[in-house]
Amino acid sequence: MRPTGRIHRTTGIAIACAVLATMAGEIAHATPSTQIWIPSTDIQPFKTLHFNFDTYIRTKNEEGGDKLPPVVVLGPTVGILPFEKVQAEAGFDLIHAGTDADDYPLYFHGKLGTPEGSLFRSSPAIAVGGYNFGTKSDVTNQNIVYGLVARTFPVIGRLSVGYFAGNDKILVDANGSKDEKGVLLSWDRTLSEISDNLWAAVDYQGTDSAIGALSFGISYAFAKNASIIFGYDIYNEKKTGGENTFTVQVDFNLPR
Repeated sequence: MRPTGRIHRTTGIAIACAVLATMAGEIAHATPSTQIWIPSTDIQPFKTLHFNFDTYIRTKNEEGGDKLPPVVVLGPTVGILPFEKVQAEAGFDLIHAGTDADDYPLYFHGKLGTPEGSLFRSSPAIAVGGYNFGTKSDVTNQNIVYGLVARTFPVIGRLSVGYFAGNDKILVDANGSKDEKGVLLSWDRTLSEISDNLWAAVDYQGTDSAIGALSFGISYAFAKNASIIFGYDIYNEKKTGGENTFTVQVDFNLPR
C-alpha cells in the first residue's frame, strides 16, 4: 500500500529509529522504509532517491539525573529493482548519539518485497530485510533481520505483523540476558476524512532490549515529495532503552 498523503519513508527502526541504550551499550537504528519505529512493507520505487533526517529527544533526564543529547540520523535510500511485482531498496545512515559509538557512525540496511495484490487477488504485501548493520563488531552491528506481511482493509487501514532477530551479544535485557528476537506489529492509515495529506500510525517492537518500543505518530505531506512526522516512543524497558523520546522525522524524494 502507498498511502495517498505519505511518501515511502525511512526513519528510526526504524526504527528507526535511532536510540541510545543507557545500559546495553551504544545502540542506534539504521533505517529502512518504516512506520514510526519498525520497518514497513513499503519499498522505494526504482531509481527513487530518498533522504531522511530524524531526531530523537528525551522527554526527561535519565534516572540519576543524566541528560542525554538528541540522537540525529540522516541518510539516503534508493529503489534498486525495475520490476512491479518484486521490489528492493538499499541505503545507509550516519548516526550521532553523543557516545563512543559515534566513532563508527555508518549503518547499512536493505529490503526485498512484493506489494499487495501482486501474487494473487487480495494477496498481502510481503517484505524481508535487514538493518542496523554497523561497522564495529559487538558495538554497532545489531544485524537485525526480519520478515513482514501487511494487508489493507476498508475503513480500518493497514495491519502489519512480522518477526525479527538480531545480534544476541548486543540486544540484551536489563539483566544482560539475550533478548534479540520478537514480534513486529503495526497499524497505519491515511486520514482522508480530514486530509489526503495526513497519515497516522502505531507500531510495536517486542523485546526488552534497547530497541523494544511502542511508538505512535502523525505525518503530514507538505509537498508531493516531502513529509514530516511528529511521533512519540515509549520504551519497553527503561533500563535498556532509556527515557521516552519525542521524534521529528523529515523525509523527501529527489525528482526522477
